[in-house]
Parts: sequence; C-alpha cells; structure tokens
Amino acid sequence: MNHFPDSVTLIEVGPRDGFQLETKRIPTDLKAGIICGLMDAGLRRIQVTSFVNPERVPQMADAGEVLRRLPQREDVVFTALALNTKGVERAQGAGLREIEASISASDTHSRKNAGMSLNQAIDQGKEMIRVARKSDMSVTAGIQCAFGCVYEGAIPAKRVLNMAQNFMDAGIDRLSIADTTGMANPLSVSHLLEALMPRELGVPVTLHLHDTRGLGLANVMAAMACGVTHFDTALGGMGGCPFVTAAAGNIATEDTAYLMASMNIETGVNISKVAECSKRLEKFLGKSFPGKMYRLL
Repeated sequence: MNHFPDSVTLIEVGPRDGFQLETKRIPTDLKAGIICGLMDAGLRRIQVTSFVNPERVPQMADAGEVLRRLPQREDVVFTALALNTKGVERAQGAGLREIEASISASDTHSRKNAGMSLNQAIDQGKEMIRVARKSDMSVTAGIQCAFGCVYEGAIPAKRVLNMAQNFMDAGIDRLSIADTTGMANPLSVSHLLEALMPRELGVPVTLHLHDTRGLGLANVMAAMACGVTHFDTALGGMGGCPFVTAAAGNIATEDTAYLMASMNIETGVNISKVAECSKRLEKFLGKSFPGKMYRLL
C-alpha cells in the first residue's frame, strides 16, 4: 500500500458532464442547489457548466446564469469547459476565473464534438490557452479520447504525449487526460501514464474516466500507482458525451470516495451528503443512476 497516496483530490464534474446528457431540462435553481450541496459535501473543485453551442447542447444554455446564482467561497474553485475561443470569451465575460480548454485526440470525434479536424483542434486549443491567459484565467488543457475512440479505435500514445507537450509549452496550469469513450483498461492507463508522468510536467495531471465497460475504478487504482492524485468524478455516476455512441457515465463520486476511504486515502468528501444530491436529482429526473454507493446511503 505504500505506493498509493495519502490523499487524492476528487473534482466534481456532474453539473457539466452529467447534466449535459439529460433531455429533461434541469431548472437553473436546481442546478445551483445541487452545486451548493456538493460544496457542503466537501468538494472543493467543481465543474459547474460548459460554454458551448446551446443549439447542440441545450442543457448548458444557462451557463452564465448558473454562475450568477452560485455563492463565492474562497475554498471552492468553479470551473467550466470550452471547446473554442468563443466559449473561453463567454466564460471570461461571466466572471469565471478558471476554464478547461478541451479538445479530442481523435479526428472523427473532434469533427463530431467540435466541428474541427484534429489539427484544427490542436491549433484552437493553443489559441484558447492564449485567450484565457490574456484574461488572467487559470487553464486546464483537456485531451479527450486519449485511450481510444469508438470511431477510430486505438489512439497512439505518441499523439497524446505530443498534444500534452504542445499544451505545456503554451503555458497551462493543469492537464486532464480523458477516457471519453470508456475504452481504457489498467494496462493502457499504466502504459500512457508511465510515459507521461516522468516528463517533469510541473502541473497536476487529472484523469477523467468513464465507466462504460465497468473498469473505471480499476483504472483509478492503476493511475494512483503511477502517481496520479486528481480524478474527475460525477455524483451518482452521471455523465457521458452526446457525440459518443453508447456513452456511459463518469466514475461515481460516491463510489470513488468510498474506495478511497476503504484504503485510508483522504478525500475530504462526505459521501452521504453527495448521495443526498444524487437522490434529489434522481427524483426530479425519474431515473436511476449507474453509481452503487448512493443507493445504500
């Protein structure tokens, strides 16, 4: 056990990655209430929305209003996702101080998700970082489909490493590696991270895992063994990409926090309070989520 960390940071992405896939419109007040509940549960980094085309992702049309309704706390960081410079500028105008500039390592997924080729997306990613920096925003660079694409299959590790280096050179604060399609397994996670982590990145590396094939928490274990201590999670296991066939949710916040607690790894997360938020959403949406622990609390 001595190769595992004493503590990890869980970054809640349910209000963005989870909400975006729901067809029933979630009222802005309910979104804000859930986010406040997650803060009360001890989550200190929360991705609260995305600044994307509202015609393609209508659930995110109220991004600015969500931010206006959230209380500002010195111990909580709100982030949002953007796919292009227009989204970064909208986020800056809404008063957000931290943005995730996210692009795909898959050409086909990039065209479906952002309307750009892979090369165009890489250029756009660097431009998003430049625009955010100009506005004194902190920047996380996100690389989607890093472990595979349902349209293209395996993604070469060298491509992901080159993209990461491009973004490091552009001056980011954090790097997020995303298993958007849930195709990762412990061996592929170890293979990529063992190549990435020794590069003296100088910034935290976050792993964004989907549980499409049931290997989400196994991949967390592999990532921790490689030195990763930051993980995106979503309450109840919500989430998925509107442009990925058979997309499944993120690893559940409650399940991941329970795994950590069982290993005496500190997260600062009150699992019961997160579960209350999941159950509140479950009742409103009239559906069950894929997470396990929230049902037991």
